[in-house]
Amino acid sequence: MTAPMILQEVPDRPAAVPQAVLAPLSRAAIFLVVSIKPGTENRAILRTLCADLSGLVRAVGFRDTEAGLSCIMGFGSEAWDRLFGQPRPAELHPFREFHAGTRHAIATPGDVLFHIRARRMDLCFELATQIMERLADAASPVDEVHGFRYFDDRDLMGFVDGTENPQGELARDSTIIGEEDLAFAGGTYVIVQKYLHNLTSWNALSTEAQELIIGRKKLSDIELDDSVKPTCAHSALTVIEENGKEVKILRDNMPFGRASQGEFGTYFIGYSRSPRTIEQMLENMFVGRPPGNYDRILDFSTAVTGNLFFVPSATFLDDVADPSSEAATTSPSTASVRDGSLGIGSLKGNNPHE
Repeated sequence: MTAPMILQEVPDRPAAVPQAVLAPLSRAAIFLVVSIKPGTENRAILRTLCADLSGLVRAVGFRDTEAGLSCIMGFGSEAWDRLFGQPRPAELHPFREFHAGTRHAIATPGDVLFHIRARRMDLCFELATQIMERLADAASPVDEVHGFRYFDDRDLMGFVDGTENPQGELARDSTIIGEEDLAFAGGTYVIVQKYLHNLTSWNALSTEAQELIIGRKKLSDIELDDSVKPTCAHSALTVIEENGKEVKILRDNMPFGRASQGEFGTYFIGYSRSPRTIEQMLENMFVGRPPGNYDRILDFSTAVTGNLFFVPSATFLDDVADPSSEAATTSPSTASVRDGSLGIGSLKGNNPHE
Protein backbone atom coordinates (compact mmCIF):
# COMPACT_ATOMS: atom_id res chain seq x y z
CA MET A 1 0.00 0.00 0.00
CA THR A 2 2.99 2.30 0.19
CA ALA A 3 3.09 4.61 -2.82
CA PRO A 4 5.87 7.09 -3.54
CA MET A 5 3.89 9.01 -6.14
CA ILE A 6 1.05 11.54 -5.85
CA LEU A 7 -0.94 12.53 -8.91
CA GLN A 8 -1.22 16.15 -9.92
CA GLU A 9 -4.07 17.82 -8.09
CA VAL A 10 -7.26 18.71 -9.92
CA PRO A 11 -8.92 22.00 -8.94
CA ASP A 12 -11.37 21.60 -6.04
CA ARG A 13 -10.30 18.00 -5.47
CA PRO A 14 -7.31 16.72 -3.51
CA ALA A 15 -4.93 14.40 -5.36
CA ALA A 16 -5.41 10.64 -5.08
CA VAL A 17 -2.45 8.55 -3.92
CA PRO A 18 -2.00 5.36 -6.00
CA GLN A 19 -1.42 1.96 -4.48
CA ALA A 20 2.14 0.59 -4.63
CA VAL A 21 1.95 -0.37 -8.30
CA LEU A 22 5.28 1.27 -9.06
CA ALA A 23 7.18 -0.29 -6.17
CA PRO A 24 10.47 -1.98 -7.17
CA LEU A 25 10.36 -5.61 -8.24
CA SER A 26 10.74 -7.89 -5.23
CA ARG A 27 12.39 -11.22 -4.49
CA ALA A 28 9.19 -12.84 -3.19
CA ALA A 29 5.45 -12.48 -3.77
CA ILE A 30 2.12 -14.07 -2.92
CA PHE A 31 -0.77 -13.77 -5.36
CA LEU A 32 -4.00 -14.35 -3.45
CA VAL A 33 -7.42 -14.42 -5.16
CA VAL A 34 -10.64 -14.80 -3.16
CA SER A 35 -14.37 -14.86 -3.85
CA ILE A 36 -16.79 -12.94 -1.63
CA LYS A 37 -19.56 -14.99 -0.04
CA PRO A 38 -23.15 -13.70 -0.35
CA GLY A 39 -24.57 -11.54 2.41
CA THR A 40 -24.50 -7.96 3.60
CA GLU A 41 -22.32 -8.85 6.58
CA ASN A 42 -19.68 -10.38 4.32
CA ARG A 43 -19.57 -7.32 2.10
CA ALA A 44 -19.18 -5.18 5.23
CA ILE A 45 -16.16 -7.25 6.31
CA LEU A 46 -14.55 -6.71 2.89
CA ARG A 47 -15.14 -2.96 3.05
CA THR A 48 -13.69 -2.79 6.54
CA LEU A 49 -10.58 -4.61 5.32
CA CYS A 50 -10.21 -2.06 2.51
CA ALA A 51 -9.93 0.75 5.03
CA ASP A 52 -7.66 -1.22 7.36
CA LEU A 53 -5.29 -2.73 4.78
CA SER A 54 -2.71 0.06 4.92
CA GLY A 55 -2.49 -0.37 8.68
CA LEU A 56 -1.98 -4.12 8.35
CA VAL A 57 0.84 -3.58 5.86
CA ARG A 58 2.53 -1.09 8.18
CA ALA A 59 2.20 -3.37 11.19
CA VAL A 60 3.68 -6.42 9.46
CA GLY A 61 6.24 -4.46 7.49
CA PHE A 62 7.58 -2.72 10.60
CA ARG A 63 9.38 -5.95 11.50
CA ASP A 64 11.81 -5.21 8.67
CA THR A 65 11.33 -1.76 7.19
CA GLU A 66 14.00 -2.39 4.57
CA ALA A 67 12.18 -5.41 3.13
CA GLY A 68 9.76 -3.24 1.15
CA LEU A 69 6.53 -5.05 2.06
CA SER A 70 3.55 -3.87 0.03
CA CYS A 71 0.10 -5.10 -0.92
CA ILE A 72 -2.03 -4.14 -3.89
CA MET A 73 -5.77 -4.82 -3.68
CA GLY A 74 -7.92 -5.12 -6.81
CA PHE A 75 -11.58 -5.90 -7.50
CA GLY A 76 -13.34 -7.84 -10.24
CA SER A 77 -16.27 -6.43 -12.19
CA GLU A 78 -19.05 -8.22 -10.30
CA ALA A 79 -17.38 -7.65 -6.95
CA TRP A 80 -17.17 -3.93 -7.64
CA ASP A 81 -20.93 -3.75 -8.17
CA ARG A 82 -21.61 -5.69 -4.98
CA LEU A 83 -19.18 -3.74 -2.81
CA PHE A 84 -19.32 -0.20 -4.15
CA GLY A 85 -22.11 0.19 -6.71
CA GLN A 86 -21.98 3.29 -8.89
CA PRO A 87 -19.97 4.90 -10.28
CA ARG A 88 -17.91 2.18 -11.95
CA PRO A 89 -14.41 2.44 -13.37
CA ALA A 90 -14.88 3.20 -17.06
CA GLU A 91 -13.19 0.06 -18.46
CA LEU A 92 -13.90 -2.53 -15.77
CA HIS A 93 -15.51 -5.67 -17.17
CA PRO A 94 -15.22 -9.46 -16.84
CA PHE A 95 -12.03 -11.04 -18.17
CA ARG A 96 -12.16 -11.46 -21.95
CA GLU A 97 -11.49 -14.99 -23.10
CA PHE A 98 -9.61 -15.82 -26.32
CA HIS A 99 -9.92 -19.24 -27.91
CA ALA A 100 -8.32 -20.55 -31.10
CA GLY A 101 -7.61 -24.20 -31.80
CA THR A 102 -6.25 -25.81 -28.65
CA ARG A 103 -5.21 -22.43 -27.23
CA HIS A 104 -7.50 -20.90 -24.64
CA ALA A 105 -7.06 -17.77 -22.52
CA ILE A 106 -9.54 -18.94 -19.93
CA ALA A 107 -11.59 -16.85 -17.49
CA THR A 108 -11.78 -18.19 -13.94
CA PRO A 109 -13.61 -17.13 -10.75
CA GLY A 110 -12.22 -14.46 -8.44
CA ASP A 111 -13.59 -11.30 -6.84
CA VAL A 112 -10.59 -9.76 -5.07
CA LEU A 113 -6.85 -9.89 -5.75
CA PHE A 114 -4.14 -9.30 -3.16
CA HIS A 115 -0.70 -8.87 -4.75
CA ILE A 116 1.69 -9.10 -1.79
CA ARG A 117 5.41 -8.61 -2.32
CA ALA A 118 8.60 -8.04 -0.35
CA ARG A 119 12.25 -8.99 -0.28
CA ARG A 120 11.35 -11.72 2.23
CA MET A 121 8.75 -14.46 1.80
CA ASP A 122 8.08 -14.65 5.55
CA LEU A 123 6.70 -11.10 5.53
CA CYS A 124 4.50 -11.91 2.53
CA PHE A 125 3.25 -15.02 4.29
CA GLU A 126 2.52 -13.19 7.53
CA LEU A 127 0.52 -10.50 5.72
CA ALA A 128 -1.44 -13.09 3.74
CA THR A 129 -2.22 -14.87 7.03
CA GLN A 130 -3.44 -11.65 8.62
CA ILE A 131 -5.61 -10.84 5.61
CA MET A 132 -7.25 -14.27 5.63
CA GLU A 133 -7.86 -14.02 9.38
CA ARG A 134 -9.58 -10.68 8.84
CA LEU A 135 -11.72 -12.11 6.06
CA ALA A 136 -12.67 -15.06 8.31
CA ASP A 137 -15.72 -16.71 6.73
CA ALA A 138 -16.60 -13.73 4.52
CA ALA A 139 -14.60 -14.95 1.51
CA SER A 140 -13.45 -18.23 0.01
CA PRO A 141 -9.91 -18.68 -1.33
CA VAL A 142 -9.82 -19.31 -5.08
CA ASP A 143 -6.09 -19.38 -5.79
CA GLU A 144 -2.85 -18.79 -3.91
CA VAL A 145 0.52 -18.76 -5.63
CA HIS A 146 3.89 -18.20 -3.95
CA GLY A 147 6.29 -16.64 -6.43
CA PHE A 148 10.05 -16.25 -6.27
CA ARG A 149 12.80 -14.58 -8.25
CA TYR A 150 14.76 -17.16 -10.21
CA PHE A 151 18.47 -16.44 -10.60
CA ASP A 152 18.95 -13.24 -12.66
CA ASP A 153 15.21 -12.47 -13.08
CA ARG A 154 14.61 -15.47 -15.38
CA ASP A 155 11.49 -17.56 -15.76
CA LEU A 156 11.62 -21.34 -15.43
CA MET A 157 11.99 -21.61 -19.20
CA GLY A 158 15.39 -19.95 -18.83
CA PHE A 159 14.74 -16.49 -20.29
CA VAL A 160 14.87 -13.10 -18.56
CA ASP A 161 11.33 -11.88 -17.86
CA GLY A 162 10.22 -8.24 -17.81
CA THR A 163 13.06 -6.76 -19.86
CA GLU A 164 10.80 -4.18 -21.54
CA ASN A 165 9.21 -2.84 -18.35
CA PRO A 166 8.89 0.96 -18.49
CA GLN A 167 10.79 3.05 -15.94
CA GLY A 168 10.18 6.34 -14.16
CA GLU A 169 7.61 8.68 -15.66
CA LEU A 170 6.93 6.26 -18.51
CA ALA A 171 5.92 3.61 -15.97
CA ARG A 172 3.57 6.07 -14.30
CA ASP A 173 2.06 7.18 -17.60
CA SER A 174 1.63 3.56 -18.70
CA THR A 175 -0.24 2.46 -15.60
CA ILE A 176 -1.90 5.23 -13.60
CA ILE A 177 -5.30 6.57 -14.67
CA GLY A 178 -5.58 10.32 -15.05
CA GLU A 179 -8.09 12.69 -16.61
CA GLU A 180 -9.62 10.00 -18.85
CA ASP A 181 -11.60 8.68 -15.83
CA LEU A 182 -11.29 11.46 -13.28
CA ALA A 183 -13.45 9.86 -10.58
CA PHE A 184 -10.94 6.98 -10.48
CA ALA A 185 -7.72 8.89 -11.05
CA GLY A 186 -4.83 7.16 -9.30
CA GLY A 187 -6.19 3.72 -10.11
CA THR A 188 -5.07 1.15 -12.64
CA TYR A 189 -6.13 -2.17 -14.19
CA VAL A 190 -4.41 -5.49 -13.68
CA ILE A 191 -4.75 -8.79 -15.53
CA VAL A 192 -3.43 -12.02 -13.99
CA GLN A 193 -2.95 -15.46 -15.52
CA LYS A 194 -1.31 -18.59 -14.19
CA TYR A 195 0.65 -20.48 -16.86
CA LEU A 196 1.89 -24.06 -16.48
CA HIS A 197 4.89 -25.09 -18.60
CA ASN A 198 5.75 -28.43 -20.17
CA LEU A 199 9.47 -28.14 -19.45
CA THR A 200 10.24 -31.64 -20.70
CA SER A 201 9.13 -30.69 -24.21
CA TRP A 202 10.58 -27.20 -23.94
CA ASN A 203 14.00 -28.38 -22.84
CA ALA A 204 14.06 -30.88 -25.70
CA LEU A 205 14.31 -27.92 -28.10
CA SER A 206 17.67 -26.51 -29.09
CA THR A 207 18.63 -23.15 -27.62
CA GLU A 208 18.38 -21.63 -31.09
CA ALA A 209 14.80 -22.90 -31.49
CA GLN A 210 13.85 -21.51 -28.09
CA GLU A 211 15.34 -18.13 -28.99
CA LEU A 212 13.26 -17.93 -32.16
CA ILE A 213 10.10 -18.60 -30.14
CA ILE A 214 10.90 -15.96 -27.53
CA GLY A 215 12.59 -13.49 -29.89
CA ARG A 216 15.63 -12.97 -27.67
CA LYS A 217 19.02 -14.49 -27.01
CA LYS A 218 18.81 -16.83 -24.03
CA LEU A 219 22.12 -15.96 -22.36
CA SER A 220 22.51 -12.26 -23.13
CA ASP A 221 18.78 -11.32 -23.27
CA ILE A 222 19.48 -9.26 -26.41
CA GLU A 223 16.49 -9.03 -28.74
CA LEU A 224 16.91 -10.79 -32.08
CA ASP A 225 17.27 -8.64 -35.16
CA ASP A 226 14.06 -8.21 -37.12
CA SER A 227 15.71 -9.88 -40.10
CA VAL A 228 15.83 -13.21 -38.23
CA LYS A 229 13.08 -12.84 -35.62
CA PRO A 230 9.84 -14.58 -36.68
CA THR A 231 6.67 -12.51 -36.71
CA CYS A 232 5.18 -15.11 -34.35
CA ALA A 233 7.91 -14.58 -31.73
CA HIS A 234 6.62 -13.73 -28.26
CA SER A 235 8.50 -10.42 -28.21
CA ALA A 236 6.99 -9.45 -31.56
CA LEU A 237 3.36 -10.28 -30.79
CA THR A 238 3.36 -8.47 -27.44
CA VAL A 239 4.37 -5.11 -28.92
CA ILE A 240 1.27 -2.90 -29.09
CA GLU A 241 1.27 0.37 -31.00
CA GLU A 242 -1.31 3.14 -31.11
CA ASN A 243 -0.91 6.10 -33.46
CA GLY A 244 2.60 4.93 -34.29
CA LYS A 245 3.72 4.85 -30.64
CA GLU A 246 4.36 1.76 -28.54
CA VAL A 247 2.03 1.36 -25.55
CA LYS A 248 3.74 -0.16 -22.52
CA ILE A 249 2.48 -2.22 -19.59
CA LEU A 250 4.16 -2.96 -16.26
CA ARG A 251 4.82 -6.66 -15.58
CA ASP A 252 5.70 -8.22 -12.23
CA ASN A 253 5.71 -11.86 -13.33
CA MET A 254 6.99 -14.51 -10.95
CA PRO A 255 8.07 -18.14 -11.37
CA PHE A 256 6.38 -20.71 -9.13
CA GLY A 257 6.27 -24.46 -8.90
CA ARG A 258 6.34 -27.73 -6.99
CA ALA A 259 9.28 -29.84 -8.11
CA SER A 260 7.94 -33.06 -6.58
CA GLN A 261 4.69 -32.65 -8.52
CA GLY A 262 6.34 -31.71 -11.79
CA GLU A 263 4.64 -28.31 -11.64
CA PHE A 264 6.56 -25.45 -13.25
CA GLY A 265 4.91 -22.17 -14.05
CA THR A 266 4.87 -18.43 -14.51
CA TYR A 267 2.36 -16.16 -12.83
CA PHE A 268 1.69 -13.36 -15.29
CA ILE A 269 0.60 -10.07 -13.75
CA GLY A 270 0.36 -6.97 -15.91
CA TYR A 271 -0.67 -3.46 -14.83
CA SER A 272 -1.98 -1.07 -17.45
CA ARG A 273 -3.76 2.25 -17.72
CA SER A 274 -6.32 0.46 -19.90
CA PRO A 275 -7.07 -3.27 -20.03
CA ARG A 276 -7.34 -3.00 -23.81
CA THR A 277 -3.55 -3.02 -24.12
CA ILE A 278 -3.10 -6.40 -22.42
CA GLU A 279 -6.20 -7.80 -24.10
CA GLN A 280 -4.70 -6.97 -27.48
CA MET A 281 -1.50 -8.75 -26.45
CA LEU A 282 -3.48 -11.84 -25.46
CA GLU A 283 -5.45 -11.80 -28.70
CA ASN A 284 -2.19 -11.59 -30.66
CA MET A 285 -0.74 -14.48 -28.66
CA PHE A 286 -3.72 -16.85 -28.64
CA VAL A 287 -5.47 -16.03 -31.93
CA GLY A 288 -2.52 -14.62 -33.86
CA ARG A 289 -1.53 -11.49 -35.74
CA PRO A 290 -2.81 -12.14 -38.35
CA PRO A 291 -5.06 -15.01 -37.15
CA GLY A 292 -3.09 -18.24 -37.18
CA ASN A 293 0.25 -16.50 -36.63
CA TYR A 294 0.08 -17.25 -32.90
CA ASP A 295 2.69 -17.25 -30.13
CA ARG A 296 4.50 -20.61 -30.28
CA ILE A 297 5.26 -20.40 -26.58
CA LEU A 298 1.66 -21.60 -26.17
CA ASP A 299 2.69 -24.97 -27.60
CA PHE A 300 4.53 -25.43 -24.30
CA SER A 301 2.57 -23.24 -21.84
CA THR A 302 -1.08 -23.48 -20.80
CA ALA A 303 -3.08 -20.71 -19.15
CA VAL A 304 -5.11 -22.22 -16.28
CA THR A 305 -6.49 -19.00 -14.75
CA GLY A 306 -7.52 -15.56 -16.01
CA ASN A 307 -8.88 -12.47 -14.23
CA LEU A 308 -9.22 -8.73 -14.73
CA PHE A 309 -9.27 -6.48 -11.67
CA PHE A 310 -9.51 -2.76 -11.08
CA VAL A 311 -6.99 -1.38 -8.57
CA PRO A 312 -8.38 1.82 -7.02
CA SER A 313 -6.14 4.42 -5.45
CA ALA A 314 -4.85 3.96 -1.90
CA THR A 315 -6.86 7.06 -1.04
CA PHE A 316 -10.02 5.32 -2.21
CA LEU A 317 -9.31 2.26 -0.04
CA ASP A 318 -8.53 4.33 3.04
CA ASP A 319 -11.86 6.14 2.69
CA VAL A 320 -14.05 3.06 2.27
CA ALA A 321 -16.62 2.89 5.06
CA ASP A 322 -19.13 0.34 6.30
CA PRO A 323 -22.55 1.65 5.15
CA SER A 324 -23.98 0.80 8.58
CA SER A 325 -21.54 3.15 10.31
CA GLU A 326 -22.29 6.72 11.26
CA ALA A 327 -19.46 7.97 9.06
CA ALA A 328 -20.90 6.23 6.05
CA THR A 329 -24.21 8.00 6.34
CA THR A 330 -22.66 11.45 6.60
CA SER A 331 -23.88 13.74 3.85
CA PRO A 332 -21.58 14.14 0.85
CA SER A 333 -21.12 17.80 1.68
CA THR A 334 -19.35 16.96 4.96
CA ALA A 335 -17.91 13.53 4.20
CA SER A 336 -14.40 13.03 2.91
CA VAL A 337 -14.06 12.91 -0.85
CA ARG A 338 -10.32 12.32 -0.91
CA ASP A 339 -10.91 9.17 -2.96
CA GLY A 340 -12.22 11.20 -5.89
CA SER A 341 -15.59 9.40 -5.83
CA LEU A 342 -17.52 12.60 -5.00
CA GLY A 343 -19.08 10.90 -1.98
CA ILE A 344 -21.39 8.62 -3.94
CA GLY A 345 -21.94 4.89 -4.07
CA SER A 346 -21.62 2.48 -1.19
CA LEU A 347 -18.78 4.51 0.33
CA LYS A 348 -21.55 6.74 1.68
CA GLY A 349 -24.21 4.12 2.33
CA ASN A 350 -25.95 4.25 -1.04
CA ASN A 351 -25.21 0.89 -2.67
CA PRO A 352 -28.10 -0.36 -4.84
CA HIS A 353 -26.55 -3.83 -4.88
CA GLU A 354 -26.99 -4.42 -1.13
